[in-house]
Amino acid sequence: MEEWRSILRTVKIHILTTGGTIEKVYSEQSGTVLNVAARINRYVELLRLPDMRIEVTPLMNKDSLEMTTEDRGEQLLDAVRERIADSPVVITHGTDTMVETGKLLKARLSGLEHPVILTGAMTPLGFERSDGLQNLTESLFAARVLAPGLWIVFHNQVFDVDHVRKERELARFVAVE
Repeated sequence: MEEWRSILRTVKIHILTTGGTIEKVYSEQSGTVLNVAARINRYVELLRLPDMRIEVTPLMNKDSLEMTTEDRGEQLLDAVRERIADSPVVITHGTDTMVETGKLLKARLSGLEHPVILTGAMTPLGFERSDGLQNLTESLFAARVLAPGLWIVFHNQVFDVDHVRKERELARFVAVE
């Protein structure tokens, strides 16, 4: 029991937002869903998070297919490096290139003392049957209990970034060897 008490002490977690489906909104003018502005703060405020301090930093608001090497390798990597020394980091990210970003971060970050978690959604936050709030909530919990490393947390599962892929037909991530 004492071990769990030490794990569940007051924790600060950084959330870095990059856009992706989790933050898309419906545009009546175009009839499509678009990345317009960061929306994660609104949903974090709805959660009961005792003993947790959340700091949200919007980095960009892009579909992951539109992210550039500079977005991943400079802006996101630099933001993680600035925050990872003192606390876990959760990154909201589009699902199409989430694994690619995770592998890049893993290759360039060494000696991690906290977990770095990527998560997102197949359906935007606020849409009926969205998986976004579930994935965000599970990622915040996982940030408290996972070992240091690069992880994808999605649909009640945890994946090492080196052993996962997106399965479009199933609308989920699956483990691979």
